[in-house]
This record gives sequence, structure tokens and C-alpha cells, in this order.
Amino acid sequence: MDKKLKNLEKQYTDVSIPKELDLVVERALKQGRKKKKNRTPQWLLGSAAAAMLFTASLNVSPAMARTLSDIPVVGSVVKVLTWTEYEVAEDNFDANIKVPAIENLDNQDLANTLNEKYRAEGKALYDEFITEVGDLKASGSGGHLGVDSGFEIKTDNDQILSIGRYVVNTVGSSSTVMEYDTIDKENEILITLPMLFKDKNYIEAISENIKEQMRTQIAESNQDKVYWVKGAGMADEDLMEEFTAIQPDQQFYISDKGKLVISFDKYDVAPGFMGVVEFEIPTDVLKDDLVSAKYIH
Repeated sequence: MDKKLKNLEKQYTDVSIPKELDLVVERALKQGRKKKKNRTPQWLLGSAAAAMLFTASLNVSPAMARTLSDIPVVGSVVKVLTWTEYEVAEDNFDANIKVPAIENLDNQDLANTLNEKYRAEGKALYDEFITEVGDLKASGSGGHLGVDSGFEIKTDNDQILSIGRYVVNTVGSSSTVMEYDTIDKENEILITLPMLFKDKNYIEAISENIKEQMRTQIAESNQDKVYWVKGAGMADEDLMEEFTAIQPDQQFYISDKGKLVISFDKYDVAPGFMGVVEFEIPTDVLKDDLVSAKYIH
């Protein structure tokens, strides 16, 4: 993959977490306890601060005109809107970057933290695109550069809101990065993968099931599907980067049916033609490691 493209992806995914987030998390949890005093399980409160620090990023973005256009209405109260949109359409340079915003969440600290993260990511993505375009023009080398970024609602029910955010970069070929935020709308906290489980045993359990699913899909598809996994008839030298295990903070969402879905970006575990791939993990595989059946069942 092109070095500049890798730098762009790194900037998108590697937004720094400031010290001030400790205070934001503390206030968010206090507000949540006041509003939901008798509804939040103790295990959830105990792990929420660490979980939020694990994934939530906060950055200060410049003031921008706030243009809201409704996308979906989530449940009866919480909305996900387009906060702003960056657009460039010039010769071989195209950008369309939609920045989401969460509205009407009673836990305003949590909403602000997520919204500031989305704004910082969108602005960084746009700024990097403009810099890349300037470099290409200055060099006179021509070429095509494109970025398409937006969001989709993966789950929308009374309990769970899962927002998927994507970035598709085009520099010759294309790459796709997905990130997810899953919110418990009843208790108004951010759910992360580690907080769902008792310990780190979930990494091996999920990884082994995914390998099994990969091998099964390859066998049943007459090799129309390809994954970089051993034991599927592929020579070791053709495995590229062999999939061995998920990351502790692997991208995921919770489906409308209460199933855990693990997501991999384009090129992570398979050739580019496979695109972004997802695996629904059977709850039977997870039940012994889950802290609770509240979300996954």
C-alpha cells in the first residue's frame, strides 16, 4: 500500500487522548448514575471509565458552521445527524467527508466526547487530503486522489445504538477503514469489546471461531472467497499476512439480534477484492467468557 495512504489511515485512526478526558469520563459516569440510579449494573459502572478511556478520543476542533441534515432517527429520542460535510470535486481529486453528530443523548458529556472525536477525525482527514492534493499538483505527477467518508447505523433499537464510520481512500487502488461506536442507550455509556468479557480469554475464543468460519467459507465457495488463514489449502507463501488472532480492541458492533459482529478492514485478513469482512460470533462460543448476557445473547 502507498506510504502516503498509510500515513493518512494512521492519522485517521490515531487521534490522541488528552489528559482532560479523565474528567469528562468521570462527569459522564456521575451524570449517568444520577439519571439511571437503579438501572445500571455494578459490573458496568465499574468498567465503564476504563472502557471509555480505551476507545474514546477527544480533540479540539476549530469553530465551523454547524449545518445539520437529518439522516436516521434512532429510537424515539436519540438522533444521528450530519454535523458538517467537506466536499471537493476538482479534475482527478474528489473528496466527500460526512461528519456525524449524536443529538438528544441525556448524557451530554458522552455525546460531546464522541462528537468532538468525530469532528477532529473529519477535519484531520480533510486537511490531509488537501495537503496530498497540493503535493501532487506541485510535483506535476498527476494521478488520482479520492476520499469518501461517512457513517451508517448498524443497530437501532431500544437498547443499542451502533454507529459504523467508514473511510474509503483511493490512490490507484482503494482501501477501506471501518470504526464503530456502540452505545447502551438505556444507561448511556459507551460499550467496548474488553468490558463485555471476564478476562482476555475472549481473544482466543473469538479468533479460533473466526478461523473456523474462514475455512468453512473457503470450502463452501469453491474458493471464490479467500482469507489468509492456515488450513484452507493455501500455500504458506501465499498467505500474505496470516491471520492469527483479533486485537483486544478489535472493531465490532452488536447486531439488532444481540449478536457480536467482528469487523476487519479491507486487506486486513483477505485480498482486496473481499473488501471489509465481518464475522458474527455464535453466542455459544462466548457464553462462558461473557460478564453478562445483557448485550450478547
